[in-house]
Amino acid sequence: MVYAWIIPISIVAILGISGYLVYRYVIFDILANSSINNTLKRYNIKKTQYEIIKEFNEMKGETLSDGEIRRLAKHYRRNEPDQFLSMYDNLRDRPKN
Repeated sequence: MVYAWIIPISIVAILGISGYLVYRYVIFDILANSSINNTLKRYNIKKTQYEIIKEFNEMKGETLSDGEIRRLAKHYRRNEPDQFLSMYDNLRDRPKN
């Protein structure tokens, strides 16, 4: 009798946890990435997220590895998507030397 309750509950719990993890680490990142790309396209920005971060940090005098740039892009995509536009504005408004 008890096994009739434990097995379905454990199956539902495993499916729920795996579904949440797939959403959190795969689907959410895909949706955030497409949202950022659509925003950049809407404002006619031809640069990619990677290029914006790389040029912005080079302008500040910092050299970042490819892995650090990808990690920053993922962080900005998930937590601070408006940073791409502000970084691009800083790049666009910098004085030409």
